[in-house]
Amino acid sequence: MHRGRRSRLAQPYQPGRGLGLKHPSRRRGKGSTRQSLREPASEQSLGSPGSRPGARTIFHGEGYQEGYAEGSHVGVIEGRRYGALHGAKIGSEIGYYLGFALTWQRLLHRSAEEKPSKKIKALESLIGMIQKYPYEDPTYDKLHEDLEKIRGKFKQNQS
Repeated sequence: MHRGRRSRLAQPYQPGRGLGLKHPSRRRGKGSTRQSLREPASEQSLGSPGSRPGARTIFHGEGYQEGYAEGSHVGVIEGRRYGALHGAKIGSEIGYYLGFALTWQRLLHRSAEEKPSKKIKALESLIGMIQKYPYEDPTYDKLHEDLEKIRGKFKQNQS
């Protein structure tokens, strides 16, 4: 390999590269004696205006369809992976809050046999909010709003 020259695989993507197509700004003028091997023999084979669709149009359409299908498939997989990860984080966070509330509720009930204090009422409120949280419905409109309310109630109980 020559110094300063990149291999074909290491070069960035350029439209039309490898199909024998040249960018209009890279074509040589009429006075050029050097013929490029990549330049097509005639414009008719690529589909000039007014003629039937040529190779460029066909390959562009097929490439677009294949790329769109592949991108859609990869997007679904990536979205599912992201959703599962994000859902696991939220579930872990809510589980932590519930464990915190249940533990403190048991500890406070043992120590105070009298009427419920403000702390116990706040813990019961947090537990109620967590139990009403819609775990199974990811399309619930106020999912994030309810999560913020639970976080606020947790901070209130934490202090």
